[in-house]
Amino acid sequence: MADNTGTKVISTRGMARAVHETDLCVVGGGLSGLCAAVAAAREGIKVVLMQDRPVLGGNASSEIRVWVRGAKGLHNRETGILSEIEEDNIHRNPELNYSVWDTVLWEKARSEKNIELILNCSCCDAETVMKDGKSRIVSVTGWQTTTYTWHTVRAKYFADCSGDSVLAPISGARWRTGREAHAEYGETFGPIDGDSKTMGNSILIEARETGRPVKFVRPDFAYYFEKEEDFNFKCDRSGDALRHGMPVADAHRSISDQNISVKTTMSRPCALGTDETNFWWIELGGDSNSLLDAEQIRDELLKTAYGIWDFVKNRGKQDATNWDIEWIGFLPGKRESRRYIGKYVMTEHDVASGGKFDDTVAYGGWPMDDHNPAGFRSFEYSFPPSVLYPAPSPYGIPYRVLYGEDVENLFFAGRNISVTHAALSSTRVMATCALIGQAAGTAAGMCVNENETPDGLYEHRIRELQSKLLDAGCMIPGRKREIPALSLGAKLNLSDSDRAVLFNGIERPDAEGTVNYVDLPADGSIVYDFGKETRLSELRLVFDPDFSRKSISDNRKMRVFTQTASRGLDFRPVRVAATLVKAFDVIADGKTVFSAEDNFHSLVRIPLDIRCSRLEIRLRATNGAPRAHVFSADVR
Repeated sequence: MADNTGTKVISTRGMARAVHETDLCVVGGGLSGLCAAVAAAREGIKVVLMQDRPVLGGNASSEIRVWVRGAKGLHNRETGILSEIEEDNIHRNPELNYSVWDTVLWEKARSEKNIELILNCSCCDAETVMKDGKSRIVSVTGWQTTTYTWHTVRAKYFADCSGDSVLAPISGARWRTGREAHAEYGETFGPIDGDSKTMGNSILIEARETGRPVKFVRPDFAYYFEKEEDFNFKCDRSGDALRHGMPVADAHRSISDQNISVKTTMSRPCALGTDETNFWWIELGGDSNSLLDAEQIRDELLKTAYGIWDFVKNRGKQDATNWDIEWIGFLPGKRESRRYIGKYVMTEHDVASGGKFDDTVAYGGWPMDDHNPAGFRSFEYSFPPSVLYPAPSPYGIPYRVLYGEDVENLFFAGRNISVTHAALSSTRVMATCALIGQAAGTAAGMCVNENETPDGLYEHRIRELQSKLLDAGCMIPGRKREIPALSLGAKLNLSDSDRAVLFNGIERPDAEGTVNYVDLPADGSIVYDFGKETRLSELRLVFDPDFSRKSISDNRKMRVFTQTASRGLDFRPVRVAATLVKAFDVIADGKTVFSAEDNFHSLVRIPLDIRCSRLEIRLRATNGAPRAHVFSADVR
């Protein structure tokens, strides 16, 4: 029999089996996997998204609650599908409730007609074939715990966005784990000899201020910490402290010779407040196997987390009398496990030099934030919890780290891309992973539609891929979006200088402070005059999302990405960016063909399929700003 998605369901005397036929199978539903699936579906191909949890979002979901972080810098904020998701969340979820956030992510997948979503399903097997010396994945099979069903997905292409590179050992793709030896790539930090150690896993604490005294009794299983010195980092700031088994001075020697500043995390902050810590430093597992030892790592993290909360509540320096536990995770968030070996391996040197790649499809800008494998227990050895090495923001990430040469129909995106441990310490953050996912999903869609391999796409269509990403609202450092010829050939009711800005292909302010938007009255308009009746298929608009974030949140942490951890009485709901145009009309030869009354997105694409000689975009109101800022307004 078949269900309404066309999936074949086979009943047996044992467990049920379902077989899915699709163009692309995405394994892993974190932000990278979700963005990959949505991007591919928007290329018009059929996608199956297999996720091993009941919710999407991975480390950002309600089960783990890691803050989404990305490139540093006021105007380097990630756009594309990620900003679309965040704008949905701000509109629907101003109180930043994590349960609502889960539904925002779930709805994003379910609203795409080309995506079939399989939740609670762990991928555990793959069928492969060999041809001309290369492996090709035919299908993957997962076990769905809620329905007791085996799901087999047959696809033309696969994208491993699992974080743990789950398809690598079952498909024969090349992978590695741990830290490279200093000599392998000549990187300036890391151990002299390579090892299998990684950055660890964290369990976070979310607390809330109640306005009344709340008692906490330490459970018997929890560790006991009498004073802050029992768990804080002990370091001789002269440079004699140890890091990763070698003196910090030795580990920093090469990079220090270049007069580059290195920041060492010197303490484990316990302060409670809306703009304070999420207890990221409750971290373990980097010096064991984060996959095989996952259950034991979780148990140790729970013992530590509840012990830390006992200390904060009952013996800490801050008066926590009125603070209560809102949530403590049971599912650790991972920073690192397996990494694929792709066509190219990105290194610390690529990050530090700005990633000037001809095939750049995404970007990063988080520091190289290398966490000690001992994690929370590093204080026992006088190791710092983390060391931050500077990275330029933004730096480019090449397409070639998203696929390998041994399995010809496999993409990978997220923290499992082809990078060294050093480079991973920057590329692993989730906003960067979301951009990588969108690039991989777009590339997979092109491969299906053009009958290309991932490598063939690199050889023949990399400019087309970059163009599609730019058109979808993503930034690619050093590249400008191409303006449609139809727009360039029309007359506009703008000055020559405003027209030049509108058509410059840059959709954010730059580092020099150039705004790159047309400044209009809140009830202003942009008018296209084509001179004759012309067929129009689409109008594309980009409004100002408020890169400063000041109109979105009164709380400092929420201005980075609208998620919260501990919540004090000073928490204020987030707001739709005041700079976004809220209401506008599209008028063709005097006839209204589209109206928006409550827009909350920065990128708006309006299908037209009309013929007209004059098209007006008539603004009626912003979400609060006195002027309207328009980065792009073009037709094709």
